[in-house]
Amino acid sequence: MGVRLLLRDGTLTALLSGEIDHHCARGIREEVDRAAEQTKPRRLVLDFSQVQFMDSSGVGLIMGRYKLMQSIGGIVILANLPPKIEKIITLAGIERLARIERNWDHESNQ
Repeated sequence: MGVRLLLRDGTLTALLSGEIDHHCARGIREEVDRAAEQTKPRRLVLDFSQVQFMDSSGVGLIMGRYKLMQSIGGIVILANLPPKIEKIITLAGIERLARIERNWDHESNQ
């Protein structure tokens, strides 16, 4: 699992890849939090286009970033969710906390 962070025009985009499970969620969380706390973005986009698998650790990752963004006055956008991951998000009720964008392009939407 990897994460690449891009900051542009008040939007911090986390390009996630691989699998999100208990082995890697902590590292992702720390990287995203460090960048968000330093830059105070208006929007945090979690781009799942390159994620093949996510377990409950991913749900916790999203919920924690939602709380962080609330504390700094921003929002969370979940972008490009593969169907299986979108189903997990929906079952967990996360769509009430974060906006879902199905065709997010980090280069043109910031």
